[in-house]
Amino acid sequence: MSQDLEALRYPIGRFRYQPGENISQRIETIRHIPARIKRLLASADDSLLDTPYRPEGWTIRQLVHHVADSHLNAYVRFKLALTEEVPTIKPYEEAAWAKLPDSRLPIGVSLQLLESIHQRWSVILDNMKAEDFERKLFHPEQKKELSLDVMLSLYHWHSEHHFAHMQLVINS
Repeated sequence: MSQDLEALRYPIGRFRYQPGENISQRIETIRHIPARIKRLLASADDSLLDTPYRPEGWTIRQLVHHVADSHLNAYVRFKLALTEEVPTIKPYEEAAWAKLPDSRLPIGVSLQLLESIHQRWSVILDNMKAEDFERKLFHPEQKKELSLDVMLSLYHWHSEHHFAHMQLVINS
């Protein structure tokens, strides 16, 4: 892959878990990403929302709906891991989800969903004890157990990753 395409695909770099990352900072990202996205896209018209962030990439509209889909799944995964012993999560075909008719809805629908999910998710995160972050779930595609600490790090990165994609279009 060319360096330019790599930079467009991963504007903040690829995900790398770093044990000991600041949990409070990651929780703050989860808490505030819906408002940050809403502010960033407040004046975006349909033409801009239907612009892909890279050649053959998703549009900003698809990204907003994808983040809502992904974080809805993340919220459920956290609840499962907090209430069951190493639950096996259900993977989903995110690229196929991005092609479903609801991915063409106005972004306000998914922004509202994100605000609600993140409000609830933040309450759970705020009340987790250190040992709760060590609870695990099993990811069948990766064929391994992942701790909620790893998952929090992943969704912190995921939030910033797609926010950076949106910025590429908005700031161009």
